[in-house]
Amino acid sequence: MARYSVNERAVERARELISARQYVLDSDWGERQPRADGENRYLESHTWDDYAAWHLGLTDGASNQTKARYAFVYGDFRRVHRSGIIACHYRAAEFRHKEIELVAHDLLQHLDEVAGIA
Repeated sequence: MARYSVNERAVERARELISARQYVLDSDWGERQPRADGENRYLESHTWDDYAAWHLGLTDGASNQTKARYAFVYGDFRRVHRSGIIACHYRAAEFRHKEIELVAHDLLQHLDEVAGIA
């Protein structure tokens, strides 16, 4: 099983976007989650650092500037999706990636606080 470390830059970027109210509260993550073709289009006009900032996890041992390096996408390359954070939390919890799980949990709490969800 792959091992992941927390992408602190992505966590910071997600918090910034949430604080700036750049989020979607209700979405079908299965429909909104970036697919390979969307990722490729994004990379045509953005840097790998920009791409990395949308992923909460870094795959241990994978090379930088490869898609395999970045895991646990939380948004659609424009906005944070609450359902994306929930998916990250769930998947991390399911496969016992505790650090990612806790980061996703904290981001969800921050989003809910900013959005006024009690």
